Amino acid sequence: MGLPVILTPQSQKDLQNIVAFIARDNPERARSFGNELIDSALSLTTLPERGRVTPELNDANVREIVHSPYRIIYEVLSDKVYVLRFWHGARGEVKKD
Repeated sequence: MGLPVILTPQSQKDLQNIVAFIARDNPERARSFGNELIDSALSLTTLPERGRVTPELNDANVREIVHSPYRIIYEVLSDKVYVLRFWHGARGEVKKD
């Protein structure tokens, strides 16, 4: 059994904004893409260190995986994985809120 994966309030807000934006053109795709992002984030329960260290934050515990075009920014602690942000790659550097 792996580590629990927790979506922070900021990552939940990011996800809501992503889904709402896509839904303006394609509500069905918005739901499916939102679920894909969640599935990718929840996959961090096993091997959470597989993501690379997020370069602009330079913290060995803060990593990212990509579900194109989004970066899933997360923090690995000893007993949990916290998803911090769902960040569109075109937005530039991520900010840890």
